[in-house]
Amino acid sequence: MAPLRRLCLCLCLALLLPPPAAPAPAPVRHPDWAACRILSRELSRLLATVEEPYSALEEMQLMEEDPQNWPPRIRCSDACDPLTLETNNTHCLHRIRQALQHYRDLLGSDIFRDQPQPRLETTMEQLLRHVQEGHGRPPRHPMAPTKVWAQPIQRHLALKRLRSFAAVMSRVFNHSAR
Repeated sequence: MAPLRRLCLCLCLALLLPPPAAPAPAPVRHPDWAACRILSRELSRLLATVEEPYSALEEMQLMEEDPQNWPPRIRCSDACDPLTLETNNTHCLHRIRQALQHYRDLLGSDIFRDQPQPRLETTMEQLLRHVQEGHGRPPRHPMAPTKVWAQPIQRHLALKRLRSFAAVMSRVFNHSAR
């Protein structure tokens, strides 16, 4: 009978003790919104200083293809509006990170070999570090080679898209840095 009494006593004590503490959830890492705002403005400023070597491209209206939303663009469905960013910025930051990686890779590709943009690449790398959310440093993805005759047109389109993206991204970070 004594062993049964000890077992009952142990079970009763176990019920009276508080449950073991759950492990603390990992802190959610939020980007440094103020740093992102400053860097996105710097990116826009640098883009404004990039000159087109072929002025005729500035005046041309080129038809662009949009194969499966590529290159990545910020859309309304990305939840980058100020109210949504206050509660859940995951989707918006994912899209920004995806686009920054794409444009960083483009700047390192052969279409910019004749006109390298190291300051743009550096600013984009800094922005990427701020929006990584613990993903580590994103690897570079080599771009497919471009025919030499198409490089000026591809560079023009890349800069045009990047300027547009940088303007929207600056607005996102400007509203979120308050």
